[in-house]
Amino acid sequence: MAAITASMVKELRERTGLGMMECKKALVEADGSVEGAIEELRKKSGLKAAKKAGRTAAEGVALVRVSDDNKKGTILEVNAETDFVARDDNFLTFANQVLDVAVEKGETDVAALMTDDLEKQREELVQKIGENISVRRLVEIEGDVVEGYVHSNNKIASVVALKGGNADTARDIAMHVAAVNPRVAKPEDMPQEEVDKEKEVIKAQPDMEGKPEEIVEKMMTGRIKKFLKENSLVEQPFVKNPDQSVADLLKEQGADLIGFIRLEVGEGIEVEEKDFATEVAEAAGTDKA
Repeated sequence: MAAITASMVKELRERTGLGMMECKKALVEADGSVEGAIEELRKKSGLKAAKKAGRTAAEGVALVRVSDDNKKGTILEVNAETDFVARDDNFLTFANQVLDVAVEKGETDVAALMTDDLEKQREELVQKIGENISVRRLVEIEGDVVEGYVHSNNKIASVVALKGGNADTARDIAMHVAAVNPRVAKPEDMPQEEVDKEKEVIKAQPDMEGKPEEIVEKMMTGRIKKFLKENSLVEQPFVKNPDQSVADLLKEQGADLIGFIRLEVGEGIEVEEKDFATEVAEAAGTDKA
């Protein structure tokens, strides 16, 4: 019998979208042949799910769950291929069930979470709806006070953790995070490589050309300070009251920022652009001439 390696299981999972144990079992039955395993899976319940797994799922929902004591927040992204399915009750029920199980188990590893019942439910939903569905991201944050916010379209969600303060303040800042999308919590959190990259951009700007080095350095220092202010949560003008910064709001409420999470559905997913003829041909189940 051929040895079943982790890379073989990974390849089969990527090509079928099925669970790790199911893929491993199929490989054992196919004596280590990935193609043979796919053929066997086509004969079983994973058939339709396997056919859909290669299609890009960049739509979906972002969900937030905050514990009753406001000490922990969990944020989840579940994807589908179309916005139509992302608004379907069956899809939303599944997404919320995934979040329920994740919170109950305290699990943030998607691969570990999507085993047994949840993976079976995902496959059944794929077969029922006819689109690829994937559980993409699951993140957790803790603090003295935690609150979250989900935008009305379910595409953007955020969670904020504070030291001190109250739930209303944490929710207000979570709304700010969703709206403004800061890159870091505080200026000192900005990765040095990002600062260096911004410096290169500033140096290349036309008004820097021909200036003495000391003038360039002085101008760059000012612009880097502005860059950090614009991209750091605590330095930004608070959306509900632009006359005060988020840092001012925190100080007013006797709180300090521990951290935040912002999740936007589909960010970072490369969506293949197809011409109209290709889309029609695929919908009809034929190849474009």
